[in-house]
Amino acid sequence: MVDIHCHLLPGIDDGATSIEVSLEMAAMAVEDGITQVVATPHAGSGFTFRPDVVRELRVELQARLGDRLTLLTGCDFHLSFDNLQDIRTEPERFTINQKSYLLVEFADYSIPPAIDQSLHNLQLAGLHPIITHPERNPLIRSQPERLYKWIRQGCYVQITAGSYLGKFGDRAKAAAELWLDENAVHFIASDGHNTTSRPLRLKEAYSAIASRKGDAVARALFTENPRAAVDGEPLPFVPLLPEDLGQAPGASTPKRRKRFFFF
Repeated sequence: MVDIHCHLLPGIDDGATSIEVSLEMAAMAVEDGITQVVATPHAGSGFTFRPDVVRELRVELQARLGDRLTLLTGCDFHLSFDNLQDIRTEPERFTINQKSYLLVEFADYSIPPAIDQSLHNLQLAGLHPIITHPERNPLIRSQPERLYKWIRQGCYVQITAGSYLGKFGDRAKAAAELWLDENAVHFIASDGHNTTSRPLRLKEAYSAIASRKGDAVARALFTENPRAAVDGEPLPFVPLLPEDLGQAPGASTPKRRKRFFFF
C-alpha cells in the first residue's frame, strides 16, 4: 500500500514530535504492509512550511529507515493567499513527490466563493488537486453538491482511513461510506500524526473497504491511484458519479460500471 498523506516528519507541525516518534510510526507502517509514504506537513494553518527543512528531515529519516520504507515528500496545502501566490512560480515545492498532484485542505469554518476559481487556477497551472478528508469537514458534509462539482471539474478526493472505521465520529463515517458508494473517492490515506490516536495504518480500512466494494476497488484506492500520484501519472481508477451514469444519487451501482475501473 502507498500512503499519500501523513505527518511523519518530526517537529515541524502537529505530527511526530521527535525522530523517535517518526521511527515508531514508520515501523507501524511497515508492519501494516505500507511500502511508500508521502510525508505531508502542513503548509499554512499556523505552521511555517520550509521545503529545505522538509528535504533535510526526509534524508535523515530515510537514512535511519534504510530500505524498509520509501519516504517521499509533499505538503498539506492550505488555500491561503500567500500559498496561492507561491505555487504559481514554484509548484514543485508543494506537490506530492514534486510531481503534479497536490493535497488541498479546506478550513472547517469557511469555504469562500472564490474557492472554485482557485481550484481551477491550480488546474490551469498543470496541477491535480486532491481534496483531503472532506468527510471530516462539516461545511463540505452539509454541501456535498460542491464536492461533486469539484470532482466534475477534475479534482480528486482523499478520505481518511480512520473516518471509514468510525474513529472521527458517526457523521464522518457516514459521509465516507456514502461518497465511497457514489464513486466520489479516489484515495484512502492515513493522515497519521502519532502512534496512538492517529497512527500510520491502512490495513484495517483496506479490509473493510474490500468487503464492501471488492478487492479491485480497495487496490485502486490504497495502492494503484496513490502510486500513480507519486509518479505524476494519470489515475487508473476514476469512476463516474451516479448522476453522470443517469442514476439518482444514492442509487445502487450497476455491475457494468466495472469497465470504468482501469484503463
